[in-house]
Amino acid sequence: MASPAPFPGALQLDASSGLSYRVMQPPPAQPRALVVLLHGVGGQETDLADLAAGVDPATLVVLVRSRLQLGPQQFGWFRVAFTAEGPKITESEAEASRHALIRLVDHLQSQHGIEARRTVLAGFSQGGIMSASVALSAPERVGGFAILSGRILPELEPRIAKREWLAHLRAFISHGEQDQTLPLTWARRADRWLDDLGIPHVTRLYPTGHTLNSQMRADVLAWIGGLSGAA
Repeated sequence: MASPAPFPGALQLDASSGLSYRVMQPPPAQPRALVVLLHGVGGQETDLADLAAGVDPATLVVLVRSRLQLGPQQFGWFRVAFTAEGPKITESEAEASRHALIRLVDHLQSQHGIEARRTVLAGFSQGGIMSASVALSAPERVGGFAILSGRILPELEPRIAKREWLAHLRAFISHGEQDQTLPLTWARRADRWLDDLGIPHVTRLYPTGHTLNSQMRADVLAWIGGLSGAA
């Protein structure tokens, strides 16, 4: 008899970070790795359930909901205005979310006995921004991060860790070539920035817009599998 398809569990609250999250069910008895998935602005944690369902069942997969509510079942990591000069963020909210995510990762690693090197953060759009923000500013907490149709915040630059502390990180960038929300230039900037920081990474471009389609999911799942399964 086939195993039941993975599904998101009940919403839980982490008191240390104030963040709510769901663990994909059934969780592994002794997880060998941790994958933390982060939704985009105006979304919610279950948006990435299809991606989560494709992760190796020996991995603990956590879907996180941001604290900033923008509307009914709509959440964001920080407020952003899209202007002619580019996106303008509420930096204090981005910083609060970054610190909250670091505390949540600490909690999950401690609770389940998972090493930082076997921890991966991945997110779509604003969730990808936060994945990069946590990994680049607190690289001792993670082994890799994925930016899916997102970017690296220019505002993060003074908080990026020293180059030697980043050496173990691995990264994945995916982006639609017709993305009208975050144009392709942001992916190219992220690619160059990671080159400059000496972080090995994969960059994949797709003939699509601001989305996470089936090919993107397959590619990032393959990358996550290779990273979380590494010794």
